[in-house]
Amino acid sequence: MLSKNIEYALNKQIRIEAESSQTYLSMACWAEVNGLEGISTFMNAQSDEERQHMLKLIKYVNDRGGHAKISELNAPKTEFDNFKNMFELLYKHELFVSESINELVRITFEEKDYSTHNFLQWYVAEQIEEESQAKTILDKINLIGDDKGGLYLFDRDIQMIASANSKTIV
Repeated sequence: MLSKNIEYALNKQIRIEAESSQTYLSMACWAEVNGLEGISTFMNAQSDEERQHMLKLIKYVNDRGGHAKISELNAPKTEFDNFKNMFELLYKHELFVSESINELVRITFEEKDYSTHNFLQWYVAEQIEEESQAKTILDKINLIGDDKGGLYLFDRDIQMIASANSKTIV
């Protein structure tokens, strides 16, 4: 059984994962209307992945005797200055999600809920990967600079990253 405090914290994380999914879906839409099909494909895959993270949390809460609650979401940003700015926001968002997961882990230690602590280790490892991927993408974008040819190649390459990642979604 989950304590009310942990149930509340997990429901808060469910909302964060749902908002993450919506944020990346909004980024996908922006990229698509700006002719960046590869980036759009990547962001759509990221959106799907975040939804899967949310569903995994929902299942856990309900299986542990809690009640997963689907709440109202904040509307995501729909316009971006450029693709670099969008990926900078993605990176900052992943850092925020990592902080939230780490706070959940802290709460499980305080409450001595080792089952939930164990469950959250998957999210801890996932966030390490997400942060690393976002940082690597930003590094590549910084290498491109204002080179339009580089943007074309980046857009094509990131589509392949999305295809590779979609095969590993848990």
